[in-house]
Amino acid sequence: MIRVKIPATSANLGPGFDCLGLALQLHNTITVETNRPFNISLAGSYSDGISTDENNLVWRTMCYLWQLIGYPTPSVALTLENHIPPARGLGSSSAAIVGGLVAANSLAGSPYSKYELLQVANAIEGHPDNVTPALYGGVTLSIPTNDGILPRVLARSPKLRAVVVIPDLLLKTEKARGILPPHVSRNDAVFNISHAGLLIESFIREEYSFLKEGMRDVLHQNQRAVLIPGLLDTLETALQAGAYGAALSGSGPTLLALTELELEQNVAHSMLDVFNKHEIHAESYALGIDSEGAKVI
Repeated sequence: MIRVKIPATSANLGPGFDCLGLALQLHNTITVETNRPFNISLAGSYSDGISTDENNLVWRTMCYLWQLIGYPTPSVALTLENHIPPARGLGSSSAAIVGGLVAANSLAGSPYSKYELLQVANAIEGHPDNVTPALYGGVTLSIPTNDGILPRVLARSPKLRAVVVIPDLLLKTEKARGILPPHVSRNDAVFNISHAGLLIESFIREEYSFLKEGMRDVLHQNQRAVLIPGLLDTLETALQAGAYGAALSGSGPTLLALTELELEQNVAHSMLDVFNKHEIHAESYALGIDSEGAKVI
């Protein structure tokens, strides 16, 4: 039997569209029991709508890796303990893909390195901003190269807390991406490049006062505000409550605020109040940054 623990992730962090992300101390767990009749059992807070047959994303990912390496598909029973809410911008699909790859690789004797698993995960997911932090932990930058995705860990254990506020809205990534214009202006491209650079420097130098400016974005957050009532007001309120910086988590609808420990509850309550004014129920988590990424436990 093996167990794999996979963190939730938040992507983009404002201007880092499809390339920046961080891992959060909120986890899904996959338990694999060998020499058992095929079965998938669900546990945890979020089980509704998750397939328990061969179409399950974790299982399909495991089988995909075994096919790549020519490993015969074993008879196993899976228990999937899900605490990452799906379709909320916290990397639930990436957690399933990364967890399935790590589990299948371990069962096969670990023929693939972490770097090689990242390439497979990116091929399945389509963009690396969630799968990289899910695998490596910390705050990550994913660089597309001719040889694949080059992962860089910018900060393993930043001295920050992450407040995530999850409104009771379902927002599929396809819809959130579909609303974005196919082209951007040169000015907007320069704005995001420069702010992503400042954001990276803030993490590397641990100068978190620059996160407020560094997490500003013009490529996707304003455009997606039409899908998430109160989005821009909530981000601004988080800053007024003392957060270092705030951004849409992935494609949303979850919002992320980075703050110091003493202010996390004040920031969370302030953000929830804005959603309440828009008559949207929301819940919040105050989380640390996961420094390890997916691992066999």
